[in-house]
Amino acid sequence: MVSRTNKFRGGRTHGRGKKSGRGAGKHGGTGNAGLHKHKYISVLKHDPLHFGRHGFKRPQKVVSAKITLNVGDLEERLEEFQKQGFAVNEDGKVKINLANMGVDKLLGFGKVSNPFDVVVAESSARAKEKLEAAGGSVAQP
Repeated sequence: MVSRTNKFRGGRTHGRGKKSGRGAGKHGGTGNAGLHKHKYISVLKHDPLHFGRHGFKRPQKVVSAKITLNVGDLEERLEEFQKQGFAVNEDGKVKINLANMGVDKLLGFGKVSNPFDVVVAESSARAKEKLEAAGGSVAQP
């Protein structure tokens, strides 16, 4: 069977008349042309949120997340902290400076058996409670 295009070979207008075949002729324009006019029903059916602004932009101050560390990680990663120079043994206690390490807040998940003196900008009440029960303390830089 002959293709539709081949059928019209030799015919100057390919069955469209003189003007309607020019440019984006018979299909109502190119791209998003007519979305507020003759293609409006298709917008309502297939993309109802196409026009307008949606949602809001949160302030960058709110978006940035705090870097946290749990109390249980202090014992697990103690050797690593000592090698990096963030933890030092003094007077039978381990002094850890989390502020220099870039940690913003100390959280209270995990167990603590050794006394730690921790320097950190913020700490949860549970973390403070656990460290003081083990004989340590929490200080701000």
